[in-house]
Amino acid sequence: MRKEFESVARLDAVLWDMDGTLLDSEKLWDMALRELAGEYGRELTDTVRHALIGASGPNAFRILFEGLGIEHTSEAVATASDWMERRVTELFHGPVPWRPGAREALEMVRAAGIPMALVTNTKRSLTEYGLNTIGREFFGATVCADEVPHGKPAPDVYLRAAELLGVAPENAVAIEDSPTGSIAAQAAGCALLVVPCEVAVPDAPGRTFRESLVGLTVTDLGDLVPAGIG
Repeated sequence: MRKEFESVARLDAVLWDMDGTLLDSEKLWDMALRELAGEYGRELTDTVRHALIGASGPNAFRILFEGLGIEHTSEAVATASDWMERRVTELFHGPVPWRPGAREALEMVRAAGIPMALVTNTKRSLTEYGLNTIGREFFGATVCADEVPHGKPAPDVYLRAAELLGVAPENAVAIEDSPTGSIAAQAAGCALLVVPCEVAVPDAPGRTFRESLVGLTVTDLGDLVPAGIG
């Protein structure tokens, strides 16, 4: 019991990714991206699709256009961005499924009184639809890629979330599903739990893996924060 108390005491916050971590929404993005490729008379390959998972808006369109062989101009990006926002908004208006164990994990962390933030590369206008499913009441802060200088894999979204919660990133656990998000969380100094969704995440120092959020405990999260920090 003493070990459990000490591990939880080190944990000041939990910082959640959204797409692919809390919500099984990558499938909706996949549908929209493949439809967008079709608008250009192209077919989206799995290689390009996987490279897009976790990418922020500007990086995502660069990857997409290069993969489709389309000239990457500001006008083309603006047109594609408007199209994607309309289509993803339509898709997010329907029921967005949860990832296994995600709702229960959120409720468990909230019951323990540990602050939480949502930290996503999805732009604010679309994140709001995701929050309609998840519930805004879980989070003391929500940070989107279009609200910081650089989205993931830069650490900005995580550093901003920790700042808004008033915690040191080193005392927070980030929960991610993608290579891009994992890089961002570790660059910010957060402890990291990886629950892969659509693509594999390479093993690396400081990364703890689970197959799903089912059965996750606060002690599991607290044990990820290095002893002596706080």
